[in-house]
Amino acid sequence: MRIDSLTVNNAQTQGARRREAISRQSPQHLENATGLMLAALRQRPYSVSRSTLVLGAGACTEVPLAALAHNSDEVVLADLDEISLKQGCDELSTPALRKTVRLLVDDLSGGISTNLERLLTRQPWADLAEQGPREIFDTAAHCLESCTIPDPPEIAGLVAGNFGVVISSLVLSQLFSYPLLDVLDRVQKIAPAALNEQERHHRYQEATQAFRTRVIEAHLHLIRSLLDTDGLAVLLCDQRGFVFDAPNPQLTAEHRRAIPLVPRVFFELVEQNFTIVEKREWEWLTDMPAEGRYGRGYDVIGYLLR
Repeated sequence: MRIDSLTVNNAQTQGARRREAISRQSPQHLENATGLMLAALRQRPYSVSRSTLVLGAGACTEVPLAALAHNSDEVVLADLDEISLKQGCDELSTPALRKTVRLLVDDLSGGISTNLERLLTRQPWADLAEQGPREIFDTAAHCLESCTIPDPPEIAGLVAGNFGVVISSLVLSQLFSYPLLDVLDRVQKIAPAALNEQERHHRYQEATQAFRTRVIEAHLHLIRSLLDTDGLAVLLCDQRGFVFDAPNPQLTAEHRRAIPLVPRVFFELVEQNFTIVEKREWEWLTDMPAEGRYGRGYDVIGYLLR
């Protein structure tokens, strides 16, 4: 499962060194991400819990952990990647601040990848490969439609209504992307040529969109369930990815190919579940182009929600 490679991927894309690189090529990313989190701390009413939760904290690359610890009775960092969590916590300057932080290692989706893997494993893929792309993608669609998605997921160690601030830090798109990539990995293994047919298979495309929507709803419900009354949430999410070949970052908009990540219904679901206090949108360049390699980036949306 793709989720099993999370720790290896994070080692290359998170931490202090990565933060320095981002501050050079996309300073607006850190400014907006941390700005929304600090705004949540400032606007948190005195009457609500002073516990803060960060979902998808990783190594706290975008998270101002020291500020959260200074302004909270407890900070819970939740992620599947224990190594990155410890790395982020170790950056705190004093033992007193580190004592404020609790690490929680768990799958924030509630086990979606595992549920889907069970369904995929049961299918007669060798026989389906002989029958052609239609049968392959019909079966893949059935697996996505049948996959159990806990709504909201139950995360051991997180108590409903216990947090005055809940932050979802660029984790939402991963929750549905990894399982969907697991499906394509399975197709790639048994019938590589069939991958060219996926865009033409309407049932499969509808199933992937419905799958994304269910995962998004479950994550928003999780955030809402964990908030204290009048608490505040920060939601950071990749809207679209893009690749580009312009060496000058100012020209990337003219030399890019966009890759949609969240369905359009995402924005409606946010408004249905929360009151939007503030919304920011920005561009995040993760990798600059090099010889023989495209640059990569994301259009990011950030919400401060009540």
